[in-house]
Amino acid sequence: MYPVFVRIGPFEIRYYGLMYVISFILGYFVVRAMARRKGLTLRSEDILDIFLVTIPLGIIFARLYYVAFNWDFYRVNPWEIPAVWHGGLAIHGGLLGGVLGLFISSRWKKVGFWALADVVVPALALGQTLGRIGNFLNGDAFGTPTSLPWGIVFPLDSPAGMAYPGQPLHPAMLYEALGNFLIFLVLWRLSRRPARPGFLAALYFVLYALVRFPCEFVRGDALWLGPFRAAQVVSVLLILGFGSWLLLGRLWRVAPKARGH
Repeated sequence: MYPVFVRIGPFEIRYYGLMYVISFILGYFVVRAMARRKGLTLRSEDILDIFLVTIPLGIIFARLYYVAFNWDFYRVNPWEIPAVWHGGLAIHGGLLGGVLGLFISSRWKKVGFWALADVVVPALALGQTLGRIGNFLNGDAFGTPTSLPWGIVFPLDSPAGMAYPGQPLHPAMLYEALGNFLIFLVLWRLSRRPARPGFLAALYFVLYALVRFPCEFVRGDALWLGPFRAAQVVSVLLILGFGSWLLLGRLWRVAPKARGH
């Protein structure tokens, strides 16, 4: 396992960043296809504008969220705050930034927020899949020690290797990558069905919470909220909130047409 894809003198491209670049490129094509499938009028430049708003906000919030939960370390090592290549992008913070970016974009492009969210979430799930593969290559978002035959010993200079030197660990990031890819397939398949705005978005949040909650039990670098794992607390809130909206609003049904139309 080697985190650097290519190095030319002092310049290097790391697999971690490369996976994000690939996810952005694939995400563009997924969003474009989804917009056509859902009858949403989005030009290529509109999609790029949306990405230019949501992606930076997602990365910034993902980093701030992680730093906030590890403030004791970053308070005395402030130069490490921008060092995202060392790991430390929390997806729940990224989702907060992404939602803010989508809200701004929906106002800018004059598109319904939930309709836009439905178009974006399959690309998000696919991007998370690639992001977790990047975590694996970087050796972060790692698991706890295990005696299972697929346990992985990470290099000593990786975040996982420094935390658990020489010990086989759960490839927790790959567990989640598989779950995220299955979410993408489900959303892609269901996107052909007519439904109320917000159906795919609500389903994404519920499915991701169901994937993340059990994965968190074997995370070796979990963020904590008092005695609880923060990701599990957020997962429960997402299931209760979006699950209730999904069921009570019957979002899988087509909205009835107004009389006289």
